[in-house]
Formats: sequence, C-alpha cells, structure tokens
Amino acid sequence: MAAVLKAFRSGHLSLYGIRSLHCKPTRILCQSPCKSSYQRRLFTNKNLIVELDSSTGLAVIQMKKPPVNSLSLEFLTEFAISLEKLEMDRECRGVVITSSVPKIFSAGLDINEMYGKTPEHTGEFWRAVQEIWLKLYGSNLVTIAAINGMSPAGGCLLAMTCDYRIMADNPKYAIGLNETKLGIVAPFWFKDTMINTIGRRATEYSLQLGIMYSASEALENGLVDQLVAQDKIMPTALSVMSEWLAIPDHARQITKSMMRKPTLDRLLANRESDIQAFVNFITKDSIQKSLQLYLEMLKQRKS
Repeated sequence: MAAVLKAFRSGHLSLYGIRSLHCKPTRILCQSPCKSSYQRRLFTNKNLIVELDSSTGLAVIQMKKPPVNSLSLEFLTEFAISLEKLEMDRECRGVVITSSVPKIFSAGLDINEMYGKTPEHTGEFWRAVQEIWLKLYGSNLVTIAAINGMSPAGGCLLAMTCDYRIMADNPKYAIGLNETKLGIVAPFWFKDTMINTIGRRATEYSLQLGIMYSASEALENGLVDQLVAQDKIMPTALSVMSEWLAIPDHARQITKSMMRKPTLDRLLANRESDIQAFVNFITKDSIQKSLQLYLEMLKQRKS
C-alpha cells in the first residue's frame, strides 16, 4: 500500500486529463431500484465513504474528515485512489461528491500541510492538490457536487470541477475562493476553473476580494446550478444524474473533453513550474507568519 501511495503522490500512477474514452452500458438511474437488481458495493478508508450501486452505475463519495473535511496530503491521496478505482470500474458511470460532516462540504486545503514544513513536503502536498483537480476536472464520469455545507477555497475548487453543482439553500452556507483573505494567491488553474464557471470579470472581482457567496448569490452568478432544501440534496442529485446518464457516454465524454482539455493541458504543460512557484511562495517568511497567525486564531476559536 505504501508503494501505491508513493506512486500516486509522485504522479507516476495516474491518468491525466480526460481518460481514453470507454463506453459503458447505458442504464437509467432509478431512485428506488428493484431489489433483484440492487447491488451495492461499499469501500471506506480513513477519510472517505465510497458506495457504488452496480445496478445504476452511480457511486457516492462522502467526505468524512471532521471537523471540516480539510484537504490534507493523506486525504487527497485517498481521494485520488478512490477516483481511480471508480474510473476503472466498468460498472460506474457517475459519482456524487458530498460530505458526511454536518454543515461543512469542505473547508479547503489543510493549512497544517503548508505551515512549518520542508520544501520537499510542501511540493509533495501541492502535487497531490494538482492530482485531485486533474482527476476530477478530466474525469470521464458524470460528476455532481452535492454541497451540503460551507465550501470555501479548496472546497469551492472541488465543487467547480464537477459537471453539476447542487447546494443546500441555507443562508448560513457560503462558497467561494477566498485565498486572498489569508494572504495566499489562487494559482492560475484555480483561476481558469472559475473563469470557465462564472466568467472572467466575475472571477477577477471574486479572486481579488476573496469573496464568499451566499447560496442565493452563488446561484445567481452561476457558481452553483441549483438550490434545494437540505434534506432534498441527495434525491435531487439522483434525479439530475438520471438526466446526465440518459446521454450516450461517448458523446458526452467527447463534448466534455472538447470543453475542458485546453484548461487541463495548461496545467500539465506547467506542472513542475507551478509546484516550484507554490513552494517558493508559501515558504516565504511573511507567508509563514500569516499562516501562523491564522492557525493561532483557529485555536483561540476552539478554546
């Protein structure tokens, strides 16, 4: 297992961008399938619950890393391996990504992975962040984000990689790339993903001010596609998934590749320089001091 983890972290055991197209048998997703054809496979690890229904081709990934589903190196590695398994499984055609932690989808990157660490560790962590984005943004699967809580920074990025985003209609929940408020600059591929989602001007405004949008604001600017009551998120995700899975896989996958490949290729062509730029930036004394102050603030809140 250690060898597999190392290979994923180094990027040597991955399928980048849109995978080579493979058509899977088309099945119509039924919210209440007959018991005779109802086959669930469940596999879990420390940070994720992954369940695949072979009768419908639908998988659900639940993030379960309390208190806030922070994206640590370990979490990202487990997520990448789980996605790879689903991509290679001929029974799987779509995946819903959600959270089992109350009121939180994901709070984003784990600050502890960036504070007080060696340049080598920081680079390994950033490669894992790149990896999860490459896998999700370039996935052949239909991907739906069921955003059932707060989703700042990296949590927003995860949601934006998906084909469709459903968010709980709760005034206490917000979503956005708020890196500048921590003194951090969102990298170019975060920016590109947001431009592809809400447009250039809205992205420039959002990134400079580190704006967190309420659910209603996110719906208005296209950051999410649909708002529903908290208890309706998963039923709605199933209904939406049925619409997407009704489309022949090959046609949908080619169309997705046509739209997303230029954005994926840009990171692939600049992956090593992006890692080096991140390491150089995050290890600066001024940035480390800013991260330290933020961590101390979090500790005070907990106490």
